[in-house]
This record gives sequence, structure tokens and C-alpha cells, in this order.
Amino acid sequence: MSRGGFRFCRLGAGIPVLRILLRLAGSGLLVLAGRLPAAETRFPAASQPPNVLLMYVDNVGYGDLGCYGNRAVLTPRIDRLAREGARCTSFYVVTSSCTPSRGALLTGRYPRRNGLEHQLASTENWVGIGLPHRERLLPEYLKGAGYATGCFGKWNIGFAPGSRPTERGFDEFLGFRSGNIGYDDHLYNGEYDVFRGTELHPVKGYATDLWAEAAIDFIARHAARPWFVYLPFNAAHFVNAGNVPKGQKPVWPAPAAALARYGWPADEADEKRRYLAVLTALDDAIGRVLDRVDALGLRDRTLVAFISDNGAFMLPGRGREVASNAPLRDGGTTCYEGGVRVPAIFRWPGRIPAGREVGAMLSHLDVVPLCLEVSGASALPGRVLDGRSPLPALASGAASPHARLFFAYDQGLAVREERLKLVRQGRAPWELYDLAEDPGEARNLAAARPAEVTRLAVVLADWEREVRRDASPPATRPGRKQK
Repeated sequence: MSRGGFRFCRLGAGIPVLRILLRLAGSGLLVLAGRLPAAETRFPAASQPPNVLLMYVDNVGYGDLGCYGNRAVLTPRIDRLAREGARCTSFYVVTSSCTPSRGALLTGRYPRRNGLEHQLASTENWVGIGLPHRERLLPEYLKGAGYATGCFGKWNIGFAPGSRPTERGFDEFLGFRSGNIGYDDHLYNGEYDVFRGTELHPVKGYATDLWAEAAIDFIARHAARPWFVYLPFNAAHFVNAGNVPKGQKPVWPAPAAALARYGWPADEADEKRRYLAVLTALDDAIGRVLDRVDALGLRDRTLVAFISDNGAFMLPGRGREVASNAPLRDGGTTCYEGGVRVPAIFRWPGRIPAGREVGAMLSHLDVVPLCLEVSGASALPGRVLDGRSPLPALASGAASPHARLFFAYDQGLAVREERLKLVRQGRAPWELYDLAEDPGEARNLAAARPAEVTRLAVVLADWEREVRRDASPPATRPGRKQK
């Protein structure tokens, strides 16, 4: 395949020729004529490509973190990560629920193309195929490029034989199948749900800490070679009655130590305060992982990404409206900005300048192309990737690699093109917003600019036809699990 003006071929055990040339160039033994295009990468250490630490947090809203303007929360380590790298202000997920968001992240393909558009129900989480087996996942690409690969935390894209993490490119897995586990008792719909590999794994501890410690252990054991750690925390997802022991009231599961950071008691009853402490516990765990990367001398050759899977859920009356997508509209499961514009931070010393604010329109679809680029791995021949490398925007302030981004979940549909966004829910009339002037989507311009509405509606219809190209058919949904 060709990328950025270079044609990739492979020699021997699958070593990209371009990687060899880059290493020779880095050692001074070869001078490349001209210069590499902006999208190509010079690895900070010529001997090997960078490690990749991909942290995918759950339902953390655009306005939930200190570095995104929340003055009430204590998230010093995430805030520091933002100062050390690039903080994105127009970063999107293309669907606003946990399952399809993960499928899009790991394939680099729109859910309508990869075949996983819906949120998995309990039986599907336990025994369903979920993401079709025709799809190639990011760990499969990186494993082929010589990376050790580990997944620690929330899976939520199918756990039938052939669908489990260690059958889809990961060397190791410690985590859970489903989408909404209890933090302390590790229950999902009344069943215990922590697995090591493909087997149930009884373990005690606060879920956020379990996944962080598993990642730390993996990184330490593979420090001498390139590694990829996918760290999909279940924080800060809410819990419900099926995720706590029978008869126990579900509340935000904040550790006493995190509550104490604010001066609040362990039995604090205020749900807003408990939610802030859940975020602080997440921040602490992330800090421990980053500290281990530093202690092992891996900081300069580790690409770190921190992304939320969708906006915070706004569910009034159930103690869950305490999160924040400010200043954006609505939240998870919608295609308004609060559902699809998320916090995202990237750090790669020597390649991404510290303290950069990136306003270019980027997406979680871009993570697969980014990792292919920096690892030297090649895309599957003939496979359509909807993402584009974000590295020029992150590293040098280049414009967005996307002319448009499209959003779909359930009955919601939207497209963003530069500053304009067309959106609707179900059969409701189209709404048009100028995000540059109105990021909160408060002033509907559809009546005033009907020509733009018509044009962008045609663009969306064309995309809905095009996205069927190289598409995987959705997997058959299993029936209810027999008791």
C-alpha cells in the first residue's frame, strides 16, 4: 500500500522497508532525498517504534475535567498530561454509546461499515459475536508489527468464541465482558464478570485500580520491546441495581481516599460529590500508570492517548445528571455536541509539543491510522479506513484531515463540515448550527439557511450509500441466555 507518498512493500518476516530506511537515516548511514511528508514520522529512538498507551475512559464529559474548565474537580494528573502534550477541543466520537464507540475506535471504521452499530444487551455481552470477525482490530495490526499487546478493563464488543480479546490480537486480557460493571463487587446483571484471558477470574479490589495495576505489570514485563496497552477504564460509568449486591442501593462508587481529598467523609451522600471523587480516583490511577512509564525510562518513546468513549450521560432523576458536558448540548446517546465531542489528550515527547491546544476536527477513527503510521504496520489490503492520521494536526497545528465527520446512533444522525453541523433525531426536522459561534447548539439556523440544510442533507445521504462499501454484515444477535 502507499501512504504519504511512499509505497510500502515487505521483506523477510514482514519488516516494512520504510522502517529500515528511517532507521538508517536516523543513524546517519543513509540520507533520504527531499523530506518526509508531514504525515510521516521520525521515531524518537531510531532503534524501535514507540510504545502506545491508549486510555479510553467511560462516559467522561467534555466539561468533567480540570483541564477542560471544571474548577470543582481534582484531576491533577490528567491536567498535567494536557500540559505535557496536546489537548484537543474539537475531538469527536462518531457514535454516542459505549459498544459502537469501541468498535469504531479499534477498527478505524464507522459503525455502519464495521457492522456494530448498537449497544450490546446483556446476553450479547456474555455470548454474542458482537463486532464481526471479518473486522481487523488495532492489536492485530500492532501484533503483526512486533508489539506485545495487552487489554485491561472494559471489552463490551462481544465475548463469543472468536470474539474474546485474546482471540482478536491481544496477548493478555484482564477485564470484563460487559458495559456496566460494579466497581467493588464486579457484578453485571447479577453475574460476576471479571475474566483473565477467557476464564472467570475471582479478584478483589476497586475496578479502576485493578485495571491500572494490570497495565503497570504488563508494561514492566515488556519494557524491552514495543508494547501496546489498551486501558479501557469503566470509570466514570454509573452503576445500577444489577451491578451491586441484591438489596444494595446503587450510588457513585467513590473510594474513601478520593472523597478525603476534598475533605468529605466516606459516607458522603451527595451524588455530585461522589461523582467528582470517582473522577479523582480515575485520575490517581492514570497517574500511577504514567509514573511507571517514566520510572522505566519509557516516557520519550511512548505515545499516550487519553480519550472518552462518548459524552457524559444526562439522565435526570436517577442521580446521574451530576456529570458535565459544559458548554455543550445534551449528552451520551445523542448526536448533539455533548454526546459526540469528548475530551482527548495526546502526549509524545519530541513529536507533539507540550502545551499545544488543537482545535482541528479530529476523531477516534484516527487512532488506528496514527498507530499504523508510527508502528510501521500496514493496513489490510482493500480495507477501507475512515480515519486519517491526526499527527500533523497534533504535532504542527495542521488543518483537520477530514472534510467532514458523520455521526449516527439509534435514531440520531448528523454531519459536521467545517463550522456547520446538520443534525436531527428520528423524523424530526433538520437542525443547522454554526459551531464556531454556537458550540452549545442553541440557535437553530435551518429556517434562515435552507440551502445549506438541503446541501448537507444530500451529503449525508451520499455518505449513507458510500459507507456500505467494504462493509461487514451485522452479526446475528443471540437469544436470551438460558438460566
